[in-house]
Amino acid sequence: MAENTPLPRPQAGPITSQLGRQQREPDYLNGLNPEQRDAVLSVDGPLLVLAGAGTGKTRVLTTRIAHILTTKRAWPSEILSVTFTNKAAREMKDRIGHLVGSSVEGMPWLGTFHSISARILRKHAELVDLKSSFTILDTDDQIRLIKQLLEAENIDEKRWPARQFAGMLDAWKNRGLLPKDVPSHDSDYFANGKGGKLYYDYQARLKALNAADFGDLLLECIRLFRENPDVLAEYHRKFKFMLVDEYQDSNTAQYLWLRLLAQGKPASEANICVVGDDDQSIYGWRGAEVDNILRFESDFPGAKVIKLERNYRSTANILKAASTIIAFNEGRLGKTLFTDIAEGGELVSFTQVYDSEEEARTIGDEIEQYQRQGEDLNSMAILVRASFQMREFEERFITLGVNYRVVGGPRFYERKEIRDALAYLRLVAQPADDLAFERIVNVPKRGIGDSTVKMLMETARSMNMPLLSATRALLETEELKPKQRTTLRSLVAQFDDWAWRAENMQPYQLVENILEESGYMDMLNADKSVESQGRKENLKELSRAMEEFDSLGGFLEHIALVMDRDSADASDAVTIMTLHSAKGLEYNTVFLPGWEDGTFPSQRSMDESGRAGLEEERRLAYVGITRGRKRVRISAAQNRRIHGLWQSAIPSRFIDELPPDAVEVTDKGSAYGGYGYGGGASSRFNKADPFESVYETPGWKRARANQESRKGGGPLTIEGELVARSVDLGGQSSGYALGERVFHLKFGYGEVTHIEGNKLTIDFEKAGTKKVLESFIRKG
Repeated sequence: MAENTPLPRPQAGPITSQLGRQQREPDYLNGLNPEQRDAVLSVDGPLLVLAGAGTGKTRVLTTRIAHILTTKRAWPSEILSVTFTNKAAREMKDRIGHLVGSSVEGMPWLGTFHSISARILRKHAELVDLKSSFTILDTDDQIRLIKQLLEAENIDEKRWPARQFAGMLDAWKNRGLLPKDVPSHDSDYFANGKGGKLYYDYQARLKALNAADFGDLLLECIRLFRENPDVLAEYHRKFKFMLVDEYQDSNTAQYLWLRLLAQGKPASEANICVVGDDDQSIYGWRGAEVDNILRFESDFPGAKVIKLERNYRSTANILKAASTIIAFNEGRLGKTLFTDIAEGGELVSFTQVYDSEEEARTIGDEIEQYQRQGEDLNSMAILVRASFQMREFEERFITLGVNYRVVGGPRFYERKEIRDALAYLRLVAQPADDLAFERIVNVPKRGIGDSTVKMLMETARSMNMPLLSATRALLETEELKPKQRTTLRSLVAQFDDWAWRAENMQPYQLVENILEESGYMDMLNADKSVESQGRKENLKELSRAMEEFDSLGGFLEHIALVMDRDSADASDAVTIMTLHSAKGLEYNTVFLPGWEDGTFPSQRSMDESGRAGLEEERRLAYVGITRGRKRVRISAAQNRRIHGLWQSAIPSRFIDELPPDAVEVTDKGSAYGGYGYGGGASSRFNKADPFESVYETPGWKRARANQESRKGGGPLTIEGELVARSVDLGGQSSGYALGERVFHLKFGYGEVTHIEGNKLTIDFEKAGTKKVLESFIRKG
């Protein structure tokens, strides 16, 4: 259907017009409450719809668009409707299509900020020094380009990581800053004052490549509008109505983009409608500015404000708890949720338990109880502040046989950083674990390329031995380049040392040593992204999980049992996710664990952003509580076990902000007495080390004797361990004879001058005398 095809008039019921004549009311207005109806019909001038959680904001937005179309105030192509995700855009288009028919297909300007900006840029690409066929770089391409620029400037990428600069670029572009606009105190921070020049060079390189990154889609669009008034005027004429969803999540660049497009009329007459909830602005860490929605009335004088406070999701007690907590925030426009449901429903509960393990047990028992009463697991969710909190719930559900799914990321033991750490531990416990070796041999980056790994694998296959043993063999020859040989010798020595320590220290101490000494933590510290911080927290939780195990083998056996169970695709399963991922969702029963100061509210958020950080944390609490339909269960632990020591925790300050008449408080912490409660040596998972025999080879016994004879411990001597290992390798007989002519792919032709098992000393015609493995030569 063409963009401007007239729409059929809807079927309608009776309605009285301002002139007193009876008209037929469109079906799409049926069922709207007075506030929703007002928001749909108030189509002229600026409008701010403050839509609380569960108040039907999506219905208001879609019905408003349907009303504009059916009353012929605008053609589908004259409406700009902006969302934050492609999923939200598809849902909106589906709903509008249900209301007004296929004419919604003529709405080309319904989409995300970035998709709409890309469409505008492709039409006017030459005006921003691009061609219409420009490429949009993904993150990997962006990092690769930055690395090239760092190399050109002789900047050490290890000290000034490309990902860190990519994060800075993203932050600058989210603030709408071109290279010339970046404050010197921001740009001087990176690479001793070279951040500004790198930004200029990066943008110039993008133009040369006819490319734009994700941030450029908005930034270049803003530049296009500012530098070309005629183009901006074209879009002023085109867009008769503008609608924006989730306005509280907009960043500075998105705000500037919208302001420019809304300037087609005087501010008091602009037909712009923004829908959002200042109390649900929880993405400040990625650039969202809650001030954008707070200042809407000053940006558009005379703007009408409609508050949607009638909640269709939760019980009265849940709404009272949420509204009371959020009222402690100073930076908000103010609204109070209510419900038409006569009964208040169950009280919100707060339970204090002894420790986090007891918290997981208590919640697991409650979930089983609700399941026995006939409730679906799909109707229950556990919402945590940080992903590291998920581990104990996952393990508890596996023990109980309760299906669960993790939303917004892999399950705890499937996360990349956890798998990396486990690979190190597996290789320490079982040197023949080739899969673990392949995973970590170049993680973090050690300069071990694909060709070196291929050589190691070919050697291992030809000699029928594990990769780690093949590496030891190659260290005694000259097959490897000197740099790779030095790197691998150091890595082998580290594994020898860690293997000895595995028998002489607690597993949680071992993993901490490995992560530090391998350079893995340095790699994460150099990465300044939000994701990197989460990975470090997950690794700390891994260390904490190991505190109850006395042997590395016992822990690895436990992990094998955990990883063996796959319930992620179960049709009926409890949902585990972070509070940030839960926005927009709802469940009959919501569990909110870990409400302790420092965990929630997050100490890091408060340290970095002060009061603003605390208020955003409180908005997260509001979001978490309002996810519940029937019941909300909040809990906190009195103690956390960190690095083998118990540390007391105090309940979150948000607990004191809950209304007493809507909350039921229970305390289970005192039931367990002193500090004797917990896992420790009595844990059911602590069994005999299944890998004990690994350490009984002659080479490992000599290595241990070598280590134990050294005062104060310290690393194993590389030479000593290599001699010990050579005993295991030297008993093989060679298929070559002294004086035999042979050919080596790298060194050419030569003559065998000495034989030591499977190692040959060869006098090469051009390369001189070299010691090589016989698997790398053939008869000449």
